[in-house]
Amino acid sequence: MDLIIYNISQLVTMRGKNALRCGIEMQKVEILENAYIVIKNGKFLSIGMGEGYSQYLNDDTNLLNGKGYLVTPGLIDSHTHLVHYGSREHELEMKLNGFSYMDILNKGGGILYTVAQTRAASFDQLYLKAKKSLDEMLRLGITCVEAKSGYGLNLETEIKQLEVAKKLNEYHPIMIKSTFLGAHAIPFEYKEKKDLYIEEVLKMLEVIKEKDLAEYCDVFCQDGIFDREESKRILIRAKELGFKLKIHADEMSSGGSHLACELTCVSADHLMTSTLNDIKNLANHKVITNLLPATTFNLNKDYALARLMIDNNCGVALSSDYNPGSCPSLNLQFVMYLATNKMKMLPIEVMTAVTMNGACSINLENEKGSIDIGKDADFVIFDAPNLNYIMYHFGINHVKDVYIKGKCVVSDQKICY
Repeated sequence: MDLIIYNISQLVTMRGKNALRCGIEMQKVEILENAYIVIKNGKFLSIGMGEGYSQYLNDDTNLLNGKGYLVTPGLIDSHTHLVHYGSREHELEMKLNGFSYMDILNKGGGILYTVAQTRAASFDQLYLKAKKSLDEMLRLGITCVEAKSGYGLNLETEIKQLEVAKKLNEYHPIMIKSTFLGAHAIPFEYKEKKDLYIEEVLKMLEVIKEKDLAEYCDVFCQDGIFDREESKRILIRAKELGFKLKIHADEMSSGGSHLACELTCVSADHLMTSTLNDIKNLANHKVITNLLPATTFNLNKDYALARLMIDNNCGVALSSDYNPGSCPSLNLQFVMYLATNKMKMLPIEVMTAVTMNGACSINLENEKGSIDIGKDADFVIFDAPNLNYIMYHFGINHVKDVYIKGKCVVSDQKICY
């Protein structure tokens, strides 16, 4: 059935080049009032203002009145640790007593606790938990996600995580792009044998590629986990095998962003300790700076310098970093609020970061990320009068309806796929 939504109070199209928007380009956002969109066969057919949609009316048209609503492209969460098992609320008191992220990890908690839980979980347990998370993301307006492995740290469980993501991508409305993150931490059995574990990661890469389970390879480049040279060794081999590259960089110590530039990673993620020189280097190499402010919020750390990044011509994306430890939240709308309130990004820059730049971060810019003719009809109807409102009135879900490829998958905040 054809679909027309007319009389839209504010339509944020993000139309323009299907490429990373850097610096001032992040503010060049088309916003239409009294607007309409026409959808046919799951694609956008026409976009405009006024009554231009009338030429597309026919007996099979589903006609919806958008008065009082904001419509945007579907939101894209380009950094998540979607597939895992268990939770870590027992670590809350340790954090309150002053234990750092690395302190908890070194005591066998953190990532390593989740690894034990994930290894013990069945495929079905992982699938159902991740599906529940995806459904909540969908209700919050997210239409595409990146999903990392990294809670197996052995071949069997890394494959299990990635196969869960693959099956969810087949059956869930949200599109999932998968990333292999075997270099997330050093497992217990290799605690004093890091070099041997790196060899295992290199072997895993070959199997993951052969099974076509991931498009990207990521490494947690961090002093005390995988240093710059160790990270470089893994990423170079991944690139040789045909993986696109991502990197956890400059989160608690610097150095990773330089490696991201050297190897031309698609994105460098976190960047909480990046300096001005780091930022200029990332901008010059067109590496996407993927920022995760909800993690910063939860860890009570200093926020990444988003304003400085944009003013120095970086292309900024924003993501949730949903995971069971440093960010057990999948609310991208809260991330958007933090970006404005704590990182001084303008609402239009924030929208660019969670749509077109998010799409670029997972190489979907030609299909997703904007409301434009010929693209997949992924969009969100917010019960809000304008873009600023959803970042001003924080702490609630403003989504009314969500459409993916022209099909309604959330109606009045209820899942309906």
